[in-house]
Amino acid sequence: MNKKPKILYVEDDLDLGYVTKDNLELKGYEIVLIKDGGSALKAFENGDFDICLLDVMLPETDGFTLARKIREKNEHIPIIFLSAKSLKEDRIAGLVAGGDDYITKPFNIAELVLKIEIFLKRNKKSNSANDNGNIKFGQFEFDPANMKLSSGNTMKRLTSREAELLLFFLQNKNRILKKEEILKAVWGDDSYFNSRSLDVFVSKLRKYLRSDKAVNINNIHGIGFILSVDDR
Repeated sequence: MNKKPKILYVEDDLDLGYVTKDNLELKGYEIVLIKDGGSALKAFENGDFDICLLDVMLPETDGFTLARKIREKNEHIPIIFLSAKSLKEDRIAGLVAGGDDYITKPFNIAELVLKIEIFLKRNKKSNSANDNGNIKFGQFEFDPANMKLSSGNTMKRLTSREAELLLFFLQNKNRILKKEEILKAVWGDDSYFNSRSLDVFVSKLRKYLRSDKAVNINNIHGIGFILSVDDR
């Protein structure tokens, strides 16, 4: 018997929370609904969750802070923000805090389920992959199956989105990639917000790769990016 995907859902509006919980349970998920950030962190520490759905404006600990604390304990679990804060700056702040995606309220349950399934399938694929597909580039070694980026004795576990983006760059290294091409391959569509999300995740990857001057992700003005790797 297949285990139901277990979701940590943090929402202080309990009317919305129970409606969303009921709808997601009808789709076959196990939902743990928590109404404040402090209790949610304790639940996360004591539970075995497959994905986190976080409101931003929460009592005790806000969603961005909660995401950062979750990331300190688990770098690869998918985090989706569900928030009424719809400004571009809020969305970018959510991604910088460790979120993989950001959905504004009011949201459609079908859209939410689609996002959840995308991340669960990615994680399932990663967990079932063997360890023979590691990619070496510059001074780094990338293990896509376990979302690990290593350099010497240093290892960084990437988030789901970071790992997928890095893998796409490596599969197309030293080739100019249009933004639209990257967005459709990694995000599924090339909307304006996803374009801004791409910029955030490229900045994160640059930070992880900056120790090796032979590896660079360069902007191609008006077109997109190129992962340049000098393997000499």
